[in-house]
Amino acid sequence: MRTIDFSPLYRSVVGFDRLADLLDSAAADGAAGYPPYNIERTDENAYRVEIAVAGFRPEELSIEVKENLLTVTGRKAANDEPRRFLHRGLAERNFERRFQLADYVVVTEANIADGLLSIALKRELPEALKPRRIEIGVGQPSLIEGEKAA
Repeated sequence: MRTIDFSPLYRSVVGFDRLADLLDSAAADGAAGYPPYNIERTDENAYRVEIAVAGFRPEELSIEVKENLLTVTGRKAANDEPRRFLHRGLAERNFERRFQLADYVVVTEANIADGLLSIALKRELPEALKPRRIEIGVGQPSLIEGEKAA
């Protein structure tokens, strides 16, 4: 696997600490491939994350959002029942998968069906950040205080 060294970038930029941390965490998370997942854009401001969680029950999964970080955790209960496998191809190991969310992205729902955990996300911009249309008036401009009418 190839490693990318971002240290020259860090020496030439100031104030981009959050971006540098995101690049470092993305490089570190790239090695972890379990469980596999999809990220889908379902609308202009809507997304869906699907994670393959075959073998996990809903009570063994947890979803948490804290400071723009979506964390999905799967913890299998200890099974002391003696089982003899001839081949074990289904991974039943614990996992933690993290997704960095953009500002104003919120989780709207989560469902599990057919071994896929589906998490719906939506970008909800505050009213102050939404674009608004300014009407253009026709006629005389209003006087500015202190000016005399001509």
